[in-house]
Amino acid sequence: MSNRPLSMNRLVQRLRGDLDNPTKPSHFVLLYAYSGTGKTRLSMAFKEAGKRKRGVQRDTLYFNAYTEDLFSWDNDLAGDTERVLRINAASRFFSGFKELSLEEKIRPFLYRYADFDFRIDYEQWTITFSRGDTDHIKVSRGEENIFIWCIFLAICELAIDGAEAYSWVKYLYIDDPISSLDDNNAIAVASDLAQLLKRGKDRVKTVISSHHGLFFNVMCNEFKKSSHKKYFLLRGTNADSYNLHTLGEKDDTPFFHHVAMLSELQQASESGKLYTHHFNMLRSIMEKTSSFFGYNDFSACIHGVDDEVLYARALNLLSHGKYSVYEPREMVSDTKILFQRILTAFLERYRFHLPELLTEATTQQSQP
Repeated sequence: MSNRPLSMNRLVQRLRGDLDNPTKPSHFVLLYAYSGTGKTRLSMAFKEAGKRKRGVQRDTLYFNAYTEDLFSWDNDLAGDTERVLRINAASRFFSGFKELSLEEKIRPFLYRYADFDFRIDYEQWTITFSRGDTDHIKVSRGEENIFIWCIFLAICELAIDGAEAYSWVKYLYIDDPISSLDDNNAIAVASDLAQLLKRGKDRVKTVISSHHGLFFNVMCNEFKKSSHKKYFLLRGTNADSYNLHTLGEKDDTPFFHHVAMLSELQQASESGKLYTHHFNMLRSIMEKTSSFFGYNDFSACIHGVDDEVLYARALNLLSHGKYSVYEPREMVSDTKILFQRILTAFLERYRFHLPELLTEATTQQSQP
């Protein structure tokens, strides 16, 4: 476990060091991080580090929010009929797009998740979608994202298979590929991705970062028998400071974000460093718990509060508190006591296994 904050550059060095360790290299590095931690910045910094190597122009093929920005819709506002998705052909991402007949590589991936087809016009660099006999359809945002993801998978396959156009790819960096998918498709995407990456692990090494607990957990399970590292990434006390915590050093305990949040809340409660946004975090966990058990309302998970006034106050704080993790306000003493009573009773009622993910020196989510 790392107890010293890392700068972005040091963080990139750490990840590349894991992949290139001369004695025990990892084929895969998995990062779990909350939204807003800086995963996209990290993916770009990782990519830029490859360009700074002497004699190397680039070594990382990445998928992140910038990848999706390489595509834009032309909705034919005048005629409302010729709707196409335009490709930014100037990007090196598409360096082998035309020559390698990528459509036939995209379709096997796409047909696993979607029921529409497509056609690429390489003269205009546009994509037309169709479903059945209907052409030039506008697919949903989720369908668009999965289509772009399938393009990336097809290019990954080319890199893994040694295609000359992507022979420069030494690393893959994949950041949150499934933001618009439901849980069933998230599992399918994670499983399919893992099989592809394991097939190419001796040619290309991979970093995957995600805020999606289910996706992250599936990837951890898929890579159990492969050489890999997995981390929990947290923001530090300033804009260029991060804490990286190793997961699974002693066992293969599955990791979900609500377990990490509960572990964080427990340690914050024990230290007395409680802030108003912790109520929102506890509310989020209670919502998931109540949904799992089939309750109509998260309040069914509030236990250990007998006084009606305190109970009403707890509901108000949990339901209507507009508290930001970036502008923390410490709870007053009686509110801390109330929070601690609710959290303690909740943990006694619902037996979660809470690993020690944080240390007092690095509990920056409790005190940003």
